[in-house]
Amino acid sequence: MGHMDSEERKRLDWDAWRIFRILSEFVDGFGTMTALGPSVAIFGGAQTKGTDPFYEQAAVFASKIVKKGLGVITGGGPGIMEAANEGAQAAGGKSCGLCIDLPTEEHPNPFIDEKFLLKFRYFFIRKVMFVRYAQAFVVFPGGFGTLDELFEALTLIKTKKISRFPVFLVGATFWEGALKWLMEMTLKHGYIDPEDLKLFTITDNLDEVVDKITLHCNMSHSLENF
Repeated sequence: MGHMDSEERKRLDWDAWRIFRILSEFVDGFGTMTALGPSVAIFGGAQTKGTDPFYEQAAVFASKIVKKGLGVITGGGPGIMEAANEGAQAAGGKSCGLCIDLPTEEHPNPFIDEKFLLKFRYFFIRKVMFVRYAQAFVVFPGGFGTLDELFEALTLIKTKKISRFPVFLVGATFWEGALKWLMEMTLKHGYIDPEDLKLFTITDNLDEVVDKITLHCNMSHSLENF
């Protein structure tokens, strides 16, 4: 290796030490999430207001699912995440928040159980926690973050990198536009297969979602997605 100036050496040293911070976040996450037990991840827009019908639906769904003995996992922020944590906590269930350092989400919502509150610096570690410890994804309308979690899960299921679990998109009027685009553009050009459209279910029936997730959990007792 040629001559290395002090600034370059500092950068290399920082990268080498960063691995310990990454490992510490994994260790904290694995320890906390194992204690949480079987749970459902709920996603949706942080901008969703309390007067929005989807906010109320997220709270109602969370209360229904925790009454079946499952915990609730969210991104720990406002909007749909807050609604889900609020519904879970109000119904006496486990309410987990996987928070991330963001300028728009400085503080966790107040409805997360303290022992299930985690704060992450790295998005990729947080994503691992969602996929590894959730028995199902329930996705309400949202923006880039919501879509990112959704399509990453579908990609991992399709490529068999994780075991298949139910993925529900709540809000038919919102998601049917995305389905139309998938069918007319990606499916038409062969970028996805017809079977890929069976990896998720679009619905407004919360009881159907609860029943199907409960059935899935009763049939599969393993937490090992990876």
